[in-house]
Amino acid sequence: MTGLDEPLDESAGATAPVWAVFGDLMAGLLGAFVLILVGVLVVQIDLVASLKQEVEKRQLEEKRRMALEKALAIPLASGRVTVNEGRIGISGSVLFAPGSAELRAEGRQLLRSLVQPLRVYLRERDEMLMVSGFTDNTALVQGRHQRFADNLELSAQRALTVTRALVEEDMPSSQVFAAAFGAEQPVADNADEKGRAQNRRVEMAPVPRAAKVSPPRDE
Repeated sequence: MTGLDEPLDESAGATAPVWAVFGDLMAGLLGAFVLILVGVLVVQIDLVASLKQEVEKRQLEEKRRMALEKALAIPLASGRVTVNEGRIGISGSVLFAPGSAELRAEGRQLLRSLVQPLRVYLRERDEMLMVSGFTDNTALVQGRHQRFADNLELSAQRALTVTRALVEEDMPSSQVFAAAFGAEQPVADNADEKGRAQNRRVEMAPVPRAAKVSPPRDE
């Protein structure tokens, strides 16, 4: 009987390591699958979080746009003011004569109508108003009576003129500042007069107030 049992024992001993290796392989594959699954879940969670943030951002921007349009309902109804992506646009021809930074009477009247609703809007959101000047790309004709070196200087002076007019009409000076872009950032093609007229403009945009910096402590 002992002789018959020996071949069976040898067969069992030979197959045991195969099952052990197979078990280790399956355990490794299962571990890799779990890691991949965890990685996919983490990516999905990040995507969902990013999507949620983007949706909230768009909703906030839409609320701000609607609030701004509501605040400026009367000036918007006149057709002399536009609101596009939170920027209040005024045609340069309404405010200034060609090549000039002297404010027209109708331009000052329009700015006066904007001050009160903008003050309320800015105060409720603790924001500031950036007044930006833009021109077309037509070079200024230099002469004895030309006050400006180039379009950038003209746009800067126009932005300052509008800023000062707003302050004179009771806009707090701490809530408004000027910026100049010259012929940069056109909104239309400068190839024809219609496009150039659209590019000669002043824009006003509510922007977040800069964070206050605490003065350094004396040690």
